[in-house]
Amino acid sequence: MKKVIIIAEAGVNHNGSMELAYRLIDAAKEAGADYVKFQTFIPELLVSKKAEKAEYQIKATGDDTTQQEMLSQLALSQEQFKLLFRYCTERGIGFLSTAFDNESLKFINDLNLDYHKVPSGEITNLPYLKMIAGFGKKVILSTGMSTLDEVKEALQVLLSGGIKREDITALQCTTEYPAPYNEVNLLAMKTMGESLGVSTGFSDHTQGIEIPIASVALGAVIVEKHFTLDKNLPGPDHKASLEPKELKQMIRSIRNVEMAMGSGTKMPADSEIKNIAAARRSIHIASDLPTGHILAVEDLIMKRPGTGISPMLIDSVIGKKLRKSMSADSMLNLEDFE
Repeated sequence: MKKVIIIAEAGVNHNGSMELAYRLIDAAKEAGADYVKFQTFIPELLVSKKAEKAEYQIKATGDDTTQQEMLSQLALSQEQFKLLFRYCTERGIGFLSTAFDNESLKFINDLNLDYHKVPSGEITNLPYLKMIAGFGKKVILSTGMSTLDEVKEALQVLLSGGIKREDITALQCTTEYPAPYNEVNLLAMKTMGESLGVSTGFSDHTQGIEIPIASVALGAVIVEKHFTLDKNLPGPDHKASLEPKELKQMIRSIRNVEMAMGSGTKMPADSEIKNIAAARRSIHIASDLPTGHILAVEDLIMKRPGTGISPMLIDSVIGKKLRKSMSADSMLNLEDFE
């Protein structure tokens, strides 16, 4: 299988601090991620002044600020993102950022990144989808909170705008922080792949690392996971994120699963071949037999090693006449009978 693309989602876990943002990039690189992804937005263009925070955001922040007030504390400027982009290039890790408004979309597009990311909340935002389609670049489409029909509609907008189907990857996602295990629905990846004809992946909001690892075994080609430097930091997403050691363990495990998937052709592995003789059986003689004896079922016993006549050929051996006497426990060979 192709190498799974692993996106370490820093999001807004920099808390508006460039120092934290740089450290997040370092942590993602050291963990082995292919990309580190941030979120680019202008709060006033994203939410109205009166928009309330989501329930998980209220629990995480513990205050009564509005969404706009919260996001204003987490926003970075375009100049700051240019610095982060440059730092990622220096460190040898891909830079991505989800843009949440038209101005941010234009800015991110000008950076000429490998992918545009459509977050789950924008899958019903027609003007937003049309703008992304107009850029003509690869798209990662997160599908949290969506029905299959809504995903189909969004996909059609992208296709109609000129994006090639093979350049779109739909991510199964549960938009809750943390997401309950019984609501992850990993099998929806298969449903989307079959129904939409696109590659599929997984954007994970569960606690721990088991579920994103499992998604790879089910065919995810992109895995995205939030991470932080410290789950106890203030902010809306830290508690549902992995810390650097956990991120590294997740990536290592995904790479192991990736290798273990193999080609799908059923055949002995190279490492197994040397064990065939020791583990399989051959036809042996069960008791002392004289020359000229006609072999019967009761004369034969299947024993290791498997270097002689295969037990699968026993029917062709029964009824044969021995050319010589044979003692019990002897391996039967083709030259031993007529």
